[in-house]
Amino acid sequence: MIYLCLVKLEEAQQKFIQGWGQLGASWGINRTMAQIQAVLLLSPKPLCTDEVMEKLQISRGNANMNIRELISWGVVYKSFIKGDRKEYYYSEKDMWQLAKKVSRERKKRELEPLVQILGELKTIEGNGDEVDEIKKVVKSANSMANRAESVLDLVMKLDENVFFKWFKKK
Repeated sequence: MIYLCLVKLEEAQQKFIQGWGQLGASWGINRTMAQIQAVLLLSPKPLCTDEVMEKLQISRGNANMNIRELISWGVVYKSFIKGDRKEYYYSEKDMWQLAKKVSRERKKRELEPLVQILGELKTIEGNGDEVDEIKKVVKSANSMANRAESVLDLVMKLDENVFFKWFKKK
């Protein structure tokens, strides 16, 4: 027999915010940044900084810094309400678009710098076991980075239905 446990709205929101924060942290994203995004994801309307601060019990500086970072990632947007001087924010709510934007940003911030460094290391001078070993490791890491870059490029180009059809075939 299956028992359904009803969860109150506030409890459900808190669980989602905490879970989204943990997911963000495991992806290398600041936990507070991910929690702010979760608050914005759950909100049916854009929120001002004060509302985000109150919901998460964080400082204005922390809220502002992380909101700006979310905007730079392209996953949170700024809006204005006529007659109100405050800035309001809302999140990308399409999870596929969100995943594509995060993938694009992670590629730019993490993978591209690694590929650049590995490219510079292809021309190591010298002979001996240590030189041979670093060349072997650099070649292997470069191969992995190029494959990861190709997969990320593919994910960013495909729409959701095509991606999952392709993914099921593999």
